[in-house]
Amino acid sequence: MKVFKIVRVLFFISFFSFAQNEDYVKENYNKTETTITMRDGIKLFTVIYAPKDTSKEYPILLQRTPYSCQPYGEDAFRTKIAPNEFLMKEGNIVVYQDVRGRWMSEGVYDNMRAYIPNKKGKQIDEASDTYDSIDWLVKNIPNNNGNVGIWGISYPGFYATYSLLDSHPALKAVSPQASIGDFFFDDFHHNGAYLLSYWRVTPLFGHEKTQPTAKPWFNFPDLGTEDQYQFFLDAGPLSNLDAYYKEDNVFWQQLKDHPNYDDFWKSRGIIQHLKNVKPAVMFVGGFFDAEDLYGPFNSYQAVEKNSSNYNTIVFGPWSHGDWARNSERQSIGNVYFGDSISHTYQKNIETTFFNNFLKNNTQVTVKLPEAYMFDTGLNQWEQYEQWPPKNTEKKSYFLQNNQRLNTHAEKSFTFEEFVSDPKKPVPYSEDIKMVFTPRKYMTDDQRFAARRPDVLVFETPILTEDITMAGPILAKLKVSTTGTDADWVVKVIDVFPSDAADFPETQAYLKMDNYFMMVRSEVMRGRFRNSFSIPEAFIPNEKTAVSIKLQDVNHTFKKGHKIQVQVQSTWFPLIDLNPQTFVPNIFEAKATDFKKQTHRVYNDSSIEFTVLKKK
Repeated sequence: MKVFKIVRVLFFISFFSFAQNEDYVKENYNKTETTITMRDGIKLFTVIYAPKDTSKEYPILLQRTPYSCQPYGEDAFRTKIAPNEFLMKEGNIVVYQDVRGRWMSEGVYDNMRAYIPNKKGKQIDEASDTYDSIDWLVKNIPNNNGNVGIWGISYPGFYATYSLLDSHPALKAVSPQASIGDFFFDDFHHNGAYLLSYWRVTPLFGHEKTQPTAKPWFNFPDLGTEDQYQFFLDAGPLSNLDAYYKEDNVFWQQLKDHPNYDDFWKSRGIIQHLKNVKPAVMFVGGFFDAEDLYGPFNSYQAVEKNSSNYNTIVFGPWSHGDWARNSERQSIGNVYFGDSISHTYQKNIETTFFNNFLKNNTQVTVKLPEAYMFDTGLNQWEQYEQWPPKNTEKKSYFLQNNQRLNTHAEKSFTFEEFVSDPKKPVPYSEDIKMVFTPRKYMTDDQRFAARRPDVLVFETPILTEDITMAGPILAKLKVSTTGTDADWVVKVIDVFPSDAADFPETQAYLKMDNYFMMVRSEVMRGRFRNSFSIPEAFIPNEKTAVSIKLQDVNHTFKKGHKIQVQVQSTWFPLIDLNPQTFVPNIFEAKATDFKKQTHRVYNDSSIEFTVLKKK
């Protein structure tokens, strides 16, 4: 399996596509490769694309990446640069940099390197590397206007967020996009549950290189099958996966050694440090991003709470990084949302943001809304003065027997129960493929799951009016189990009417007639119900509260549709299997620890939605 092919598929961040002449960059830009020396003497490899027209000054747009700023060689040009085609063709100095310890840069890579407040002497972190880089760029690149912007998607989005800490005075505008906020809650874990779908790309983060290199120094394992579900089911306990990753894979060892939210993970979080931010910020995300929903929402809220800078947020009907592509039809899996949505974002939102602060003497000439959010039920953009919007209220729906989802609680207490068998886990998708962090499942049809005996279904009657949910969702479950541990998965679903028309994107074996579109979903590893740092066993058969925060939505459930909630305990192999027997470290669980258990969900369980008030 070719490493470069996988990197391009998984991390298109540096190779996003937009329509253009493939020779445009070479015809209009000069390329320079250099190194910038950091305060501790380490040299970071940096590529500079400067407009050939030197009759005026330009802002600098910088992206710092662990995924390579290739192609290497001053005669080898990218076919596209900058965040989008408009910013490229307007003329900007565009800079890419391999972060410390990656590819052609010197130093030791540290995954999600911890921030050091009040650094002294030659102490370094990603904030100091960014500061030192910007300082060199504005002093050494001809024809720059002294204003710098930073952008990045996914891991480069994390470095963009990091630039807000101890920021250089020249840094005026930053757009973290699909930005990682905390690796324990983004990407590799969700509420303490290990995302098994990420296991395959662990080498990308785990192997350390010893010297600058333009070639990969890691390999992805060849699993010998495209059936992801069967591969991981046959593999058994996580400890059996050691056969693929040895001690030289540093990150795999770290994952196993730190199963709880301990100081190792806490120190690598960035959100808690987002205070007194100076540059203008625009957080960007996709409502159907299977990888990074936690980071953009929580980072935006932290800046909003703790800073007085210009701070805005944009969420569209996208999966991971789709806004950097230019698809004529925007769809996620089977569901179509509209035409040229990314093009509109790039031209009217992203370009406007950077031009406001980099080309207009940092004065806002075109005001963007505080929150520019796409309604994924009505398929239209909405503008709000804040996020979540002011005119919302909390509305609870209770999980009743006979598959009912009601807005009132019942006096008699009953329960629904199911048997959770680790040998026959509920799949997250019907698709048979080996993929890293699958994207389309975020809107997939959930009828296949609803028809399983180990998935509970609760549903409203057909809606007689539109209901718009705009903000976070909180599941307040009351549960019990015959075991001592369990995972709890909650899915919020839009049930389409029986006359819904198919889209060209609809898979051949499906119909949009009565389609169960997943709108939001999340898992909670039950042992972390009270603390992510100190896991607790369940007492068998004892009714216990488990709350699950689902990330925000902006979705209208239209008249004629139904709101559905599904509850289950396995979601495989998106997340790893819980043994359902409490063990100190699930990464060390033995095959004998995995037990079939009976779970109950009581009818005083509820789902609290943030609902937009009627005008």
